[in-house]
Amino acid sequence: MSAFLREYLTVAIFTGVAFGLLAGVLSVGKLIRPVRPQAEKYFNYESGVDAVGTGWVQSPIRYYVFALLFVMFDVEAVFIFPWATQLEIYGWFGAVEMGIFIVLLALGLLYAWRKGVLRWT
Repeated sequence: MSAFLREYLTVAIFTGVAFGLLAGVLSVGKLIRPVRPQAEKYFNYESGVDAVGTGWVQSPIRYYVFALLFVMFDVEAVFIFPWATQLEIYGWFGAVEMGIFIVLLALGLLYAWRKGVLRWT
């Protein structure tokens, strides 16, 4: 067996052991936990207060847009930090590519700002 395949075999073995441990721990937890069904456990409550009314509330789409913008800039940070640690290896090519990436994200932010998406009303 080649060294290349041996490395994949090692990863496969560790993955199998991880899934085995996960299954074992969940099984032991299911066997030793107490089971005492009570009707009070199934009532909805919010911060210790009984629920009043229905659970149906419409949220403005603005909240979802803010969440998407957060994800967009969070992903930007995920790409920038590893790039920053290896900047010396990438040289000018990497700096120019990251500059283009940041400019594109800034254009997206500018577009959202101009459309009034970032107004909190």
